[in-house]
Amino acid sequence: MARSFSNVQEEIGTLGASDKEALLQLLWEEMDRPSDPDVEAAWLDEVRRRGQQIDAGRAELIPADQVFRELEDTLKK
Repeated sequence: MARSFSNVQEEIGTLGASDKEALLQLLWEEMDRPSDPDVEAAWLDEVRRRGQQIDAGRAELIPADQVFRELEDTLKK
C-alpha cells in the first residue's frame, strides 16, 4: 500500500542532510526522464541527424545572439 504524501513529508523531515540531498537527486532524475522510453532515442537520432547536416554544410547556422534578438522582437509585438 502506498504511503500518504503527509507520511512521506514526515519521513523526509527525519532524514539527515546527505540523505535529503540523495533523495533530491533521485527525484530530479525521475522528473527529468522522458515520459516515453522511445523519446530519448528519438532525440539522440535527431541530434545525430542535425550534426551530420552541420558537418556536411547543409545547415544554416544562426548565431545565438541573433536568434534571441529576433525572439525578443517577436515577443514584444
